[in-house]
Amino acid sequence: MLNVNKIREDFPILNRKVNGKPLVYFDNAATSQTPQQVIDVIVDYYSNFNANIHRGVHTLSQEATDLYEQARIKIQKHFNAKYSHEIIMTSGTTHSINLVANGFSALLKKGDEILVSALEHHSNIVPWQMLCERTGAQLRVIPMNQQGELILSDYDALLSEHTKLVFVNHISNALGTINPVKTIIDKAHQVGAAVLIDGAQACPHLIPDVQDLDVDFYVTSAHKICGPTGVGMLYGKEAWLNKLPPYQGGGEMIAEVTFEKTTYADLPHKFEAGTPNICGGIAFGAALDYMNAIGFENIAAYEKELLDYGTQQLLEIEGLKIYGVSENKTSVISFNIEGIHPYDIGTILDKMGIAVRTGHHCAQPIMDFYKIPGTVRASFAFYNTKSEIDALVNGVKKAKMMLS
Repeated sequence: MLNVNKIREDFPILNRKVNGKPLVYFDNAATSQTPQQVIDVIVDYYSNFNANIHRGVHTLSQEATDLYEQARIKIQKHFNAKYSHEIIMTSGTTHSINLVANGFSALLKKGDEILVSALEHHSNIVPWQMLCERTGAQLRVIPMNQQGELILSDYDALLSEHTKLVFVNHISNALGTINPVKTIIDKAHQVGAAVLIDGAQACPHLIPDVQDLDVDFYVTSAHKICGPTGVGMLYGKEAWLNKLPPYQGGGEMIAEVTFEKTTYADLPHKFEAGTPNICGGIAFGAALDYMNAIGFENIAAYEKELLDYGTQQLLEIEGLKIYGVSENKTSVISFNIEGIHPYDIGTILDKMGIAVRTGHHCAQPIMDFYKIPGTVRASFAFYNTKSEIDALVNGVKKAKMMLS
């Protein structure tokens, strides 16, 4: 059982006011808030350890290197990767996806097929479109139904010997749908295809076990998991990471450089050109420590309470429709009120100190499927409360009254 009031004390931003009202932060699917414990790690790094890593013999460099590599091991253990060198530090999910897409440029040819789902964020659509343009491969789409779920029978029909890659998000950022990724991975492997799972929305709510999933690539961002922006990770099976060519050239990713030839460093450094976000990587590890101390089972159970309560209360508002009604979903409620643009609702809610996301949530194909311009998205975290949901419901009622 979570002591939510005590947890809220860890998040300084929750004490501030917006437009004279107490902040109600329901944009967690975009970026979670950062606890003081992680902020302290960031301050401590720049106060006591700030130095470049891996290259220096001096004490600060060695200490910073140790902290950074300890964070990599924390991430490895959290996701149950087999080796720490299978964890590539990146600037976030988008960087991770582009790294893999760039690598497959050398491995695909005309006639090959790539499958993506209809539930994807633009970050898991556009890089694959660019890859298809470079290679002549064809992008095919796993369709969705009105509940916001993937149609697995159509996925079965799309899979063939031509399928080389499958890309699906673990949880939809726009709808909250939890996809059956283990089934998707198993079926892809039966035709010899590799699978990348976009875990940006899943990792705040559950712990993906990459070995149990048998996934080839898994990507996420720290800023969704109580960590800082500008850092994330790519997990890749060792065999796949060895097959892919480097994404960027520069310092750190080399073994030896002459003007005639360069040889590349071993994993993970082969994919980590230049000075990384050292502080961000260390803070990423601290954020995982913080959330593991609370317990992901506790987080999931409490967020389910918030989701059920919020769904029930919002559906009592006449004319309100929720998009994404899968039984297997996380704490995201995407909704509209008939005849009112979502942007207008979001603007009025902001005047009341309530932060929600409005628009297509970088998932325009989903909005096109429902034939809507976008939605209002309220996404809950373990530091939110039912009284905040009450404030949201009252705010939506007020917005409806003002805009009708």
